[in-house]
Amino acid sequence: MRGPHNIWRLIRTGATFERTGAMGAALDAMAAPARVRLAARILGWPFAWLGYRGDPTLPPVTRAITALGPAYIKFGQILSTRPDVVGAQMAEQLRVLQDRLPPFPTSTARAMVVAELGQPVEALFTEFSEPVAAASIAQVHYARRADDGAEVAVKVLRPGIEAAFRRDLDAFHLAANLIERLSPASRRLRPRDVVSHFQSVVLGELDLRLEAASASLFAENIGKDAGFTVPHPHWALSSRRVMTSDWVHGTPMSDVDAIRAAGHDTGALASRMIQLFLSHALRDGFFHADMHQGNLRVGPNGDIVAFDFGIMGEIDEYTRRTYAEIILGFIQRDYTRVARVHFEAGYVPRDQNMAEFARALRAVGEPIFGADASRISMANLLSYLFDVTDRFGMQTRTELILLQRTMVVVEGVARSLDPQINMWEAARPVVQDYVRDNLGPRAALRDGLRIAQTVFRFGPVLPDLIETRLGELARKPEPARRAQPRIATGWIVPVAMLAAGLVLGYALG
Repeated sequence: MRGPHNIWRLIRTGATFERTGAMGAALDAMAAPARVRLAARILGWPFAWLGYRGDPTLPPVTRAITALGPAYIKFGQILSTRPDVVGAQMAEQLRVLQDRLPPFPTSTARAMVVAELGQPVEALFTEFSEPVAAASIAQVHYARRADDGAEVAVKVLRPGIEAAFRRDLDAFHLAANLIERLSPASRRLRPRDVVSHFQSVVLGELDLRLEAASASLFAENIGKDAGFTVPHPHWALSSRRVMTSDWVHGTPMSDVDAIRAAGHDTGALASRMIQLFLSHALRDGFFHADMHQGNLRVGPNGDIVAFDFGIMGEIDEYTRRTYAEIILGFIQRDYTRVARVHFEAGYVPRDQNMAEFARALRAVGEPIFGADASRISMANLLSYLFDVTDRFGMQTRTELILLQRTMVVVEGVARSLDPQINMWEAARPVVQDYVRDNLGPRAALRDGLRIAQTVFRFGPVLPDLIETRLGELARKPEPARRAQPRIATGWIVPVAMLAAGLVLGYALG
């Protein structure tokens, strides 16, 4: 329950941040106002002796988060996708946050497999190894299927992890409520929504059937993508707490020397990384949102292999179309048009000045078009874009921030393979295809056909719907009929949309 009893957890959290020296860095990263800083100190400084010591070899913030346990580690990893909340520099530090937890006994994992799948391990697998990877939520074992000898990865949840996460989630909700009460200005960043997003991600990862479903859908979407594969889930050997999937062979994406030694073209791999990610985001609206080097390998045949589908991103078709409108504006360097799209859609509060917003966009866009693309820093670009969103009161939408953050990660992976890559040129063909297919005559014809199909499908009930609505209006008093409510368009496009417009606009420019 989200109540006062969670204050003890917050005190222990504050004490750990204070003891490890992370408190100041965390508050500075979030530009916390004075009242929030005071509350944090009250929950931390007098009780510092109660805090966990952590690993002194780690940087202060990662030291504190790692010491506090699995829920905090996972929360830190999720916050690494929210530079709008913690700042670009802190997000970069959190991005390398590793799960530093010991594996649980293999005997426990085997017992969970029996409990979940209903058969002895020996009946299901001819081999079942010691843990090969251990994270905050689950660990992975290498195995061979008993029926066909196929090599598989068996992912098993940590015992008791659901209850542990729910306890800490309650404390996170209480902290978010306190922050919004103490600092009304923080509501633009929507701390409660950040925690709710974290909760939805974690609860999804705690049900491995959902991860298997994401892997299955992703595999269907990328079926025709040359040079890219993903491990398929084995549904008969999967359940809520156990997931079995294909075993991934290949060289870790982090071992660039080994990739070159195997004869692979790292420049081609870097371009393919960028193109595949953009295809998944724009074409499918469903993308792998955790594409760091630890979740990527290069197969013996040169394919890029992605795995671990606990964090996926989704973008609806309307939002992708809006991207395209913004991209066209940036391609033509028509910042007034870009600003107008935002205002017409209600993405920027109507009390803001459109001309000033257009000038702010020009200040972001022009340096990109005039610079050497290989030297452009996405981190610096995003830092300025966050300043723009703050100035114009633009709220953030989590799924788009996730897209923006994944773009930065993918860029980092690509540059590790080829430091000289021009990511804009690599992106050009994907963006051209999307704009052609979604803003041209074919797209208009396709939309018209969909509208017609919808009208025909509801045709038999339309007369009744119209008569019912007219009857409701006739029964309303005259003033109520004159004062019909306006359609609310209060959703605010975040920095992610601006970043995507800049990146992809340059690609077509």
